[in-house]
Amino acid sequence: MDKNWINNYRLGSYTLFACGLINLRYQWGEPDVLARSAMIFVPGAIFLAATFVPAALKVLARREVKALSVVIGILLIAYAFSN
Repeated sequence: MDKNWINNYRLGSYTLFACGLINLRYQWGEPDVLARSAMIFVPGAIFLAATFVPAALKVLARREVKALSVVIGILLIAYAFSN
């Protein structure tokens, strides 16, 4: 089985994690900044951790999960930049 798709998950997860932390830093002092930033970086951390768990890889390899992950990732990145 081709394992290159795992790197796509890891890159997307790291992107969400980094955007969430950057958002936290630049909006520090704003009300509810931790909750808004956590909504971005927590999914990134969860997906990144899931790429190292063999049982989770079986779920992440499914086509519908890949498509849903792309949609969620794009929406979260858009939220991070519009926030």
